[in-house]
Amino acid sequence: MSASQSDVLIIGGGVAGLTLALTLAERFHIVLVRPAQDDQGASRWAQGGIAAVLSPDDNLEAHVQDTLIAGDGLCDERAVRFTVENGPAAIEWLIECGVPFTPDTTPDARYAYHLTREGGHNARRIIHADDATGKAVVETLSRLASAHRNITQRDDISVIDLLADDHGACCGALAIDASGKSHSLLANHTVLATGGASGLYQHTTTPSPSSGEGMTMAASLGATLMNLEFQQFHPTCLYDPDGPAFLISEAVRGEGGHLLNEAGERFMPALDSRAELAPRDIVARAIDAQIQQGSLGHVWLDIRHLGADAIRHHFPTILAHCASRGMDITREPIPVVPAAHYSCGGVATDLSGATSVSNLYAIGEIACTGLHGANRMASNSLLECLVFARSCAKALLTASSGTTSAPSSPAISHIEADFPLDRTALNQLRTTLRATMSQHVAIVRHIEGLAAASHQLATLASRLVSLDPDITHPESRRLWHSLRLARLTVLAAQQRHESRGLHYSPDWPYHAETPRPSRLSLRDIEQ
Repeated sequence: MSASQSDVLIIGGGVAGLTLALTLAERFHIVLVRPAQDDQGASRWAQGGIAAVLSPDDNLEAHVQDTLIAGDGLCDERAVRFTVENGPAAIEWLIECGVPFTPDTTPDARYAYHLTREGGHNARRIIHADDATGKAVVETLSRLASAHRNITQRDDISVIDLLADDHGACCGALAIDASGKSHSLLANHTVLATGGASGLYQHTTTPSPSSGEGMTMAASLGATLMNLEFQQFHPTCLYDPDGPAFLISEAVRGEGGHLLNEAGERFMPALDSRAELAPRDIVARAIDAQIQQGSLGHVWLDIRHLGADAIRHHFPTILAHCASRGMDITREPIPVVPAAHYSCGGVATDLSGATSVSNLYAIGEIACTGLHGANRMASNSLLECLVFARSCAKALLTASSGTTSAPSSPAISHIEADFPLDRTALNQLRTTLRATMSQHVAIVRHIEGLAAASHQLATLASRLVSLDPDITHPESRRLWHSLRLARLTVLAAQQRHESRGLHYSPDWPYHAETPRPSRLSLRDIEQ
């Protein structure tokens, strides 16, 4: 086993991880572990943009109130205000970094860059780079990180687990390379920026989403997991059973797109006064209901009435991608379905990204800061990545540097990459996991379905142990992390006896009088 030492270890190379690395690099030596291909992370696939109060016609209180309404009574107002108030400075930092946001060239423009509107927002406050904002931000920050002398990027290894010292503090991570060699990555501070848990489901809006492995790694050291039951399904993912996942941005509806049922009729105006711009939980449930009533397996998103020139101007990426699949969205509506998109829950943190485990931080989608509550409002995700990466950096810059303790009891003592694992059986377990979550723990949940999911997932865990009794193979270890998170997600859903935001159950159709976040640990499924 090889060993390395750094001031700060950052696991994850999306917007949150890159922002933190660049903000810390003038003072600290940073090791940044990220996928070899940028397109494996969710950040790159964010199309719509970043929400922030930038126009003189907007105000901070309006953004706060829109976020609280979308969160359906479960937001932490302190976290919401903190995020919104720090948003403009975070956007200014991106502009200084050189992110090529789309300018507003109209003669009477009130702000230098074009701002669009998305679901849940009552103002135009989404700054964007055409319809490929995440790609533009990631590529810009990646170039800066690659050129920085104090940032060592590792795309040749994958983190399997975290390391702890005699006092339970995190002191780094255990990783493995393609040849099966293990690596001990020791650090004074470890920051998880590994993304959410959409990969627990069959249909997602990104090709290679995380399956919550980072969340369970943190929980294995004692971190608290919060609000896991609130998994957001984006209302509009391109429906193409023969092709890879592709998100159709919220901005398409923000610019005037209409949702149509099989009969070609709009259905959202009759359900909500905000119509297609209602929060995502409402729109996703409405689409799901239309799909269940029909025979196509999807609904339509129609933007033909915007005109070909406007479509080419605002949505060049979506236009080109749909054309590559034989669809001309200037002449025909887009077939769309809801798909797993964003985890509103995750590792509980404070406003600096600190977890309940010493020297362990979490930022980005993996974290549960209290910003999103029971439902994330559109384009608040990249905003959260930026604001909390910058606040985490501030905390680390003022923290005692200390020295790294030697790991005493890692969550996994060794890795056996050469273990003769039955990969066919392992892949079948993962497929069954995703099918179970999609069937029973998706947009609509029932008591009986959650009970069935709990039983099926426990059975899958037993089968995995029979394949690899000590869970020492890297692939079985990854699946073990995901299985435990899926079981905790089901438990959180079972314990929420109400319908709120993204958690909807006909068996508990009303709000509870007092909204409370859910908090779980691995002990809750290991008893």
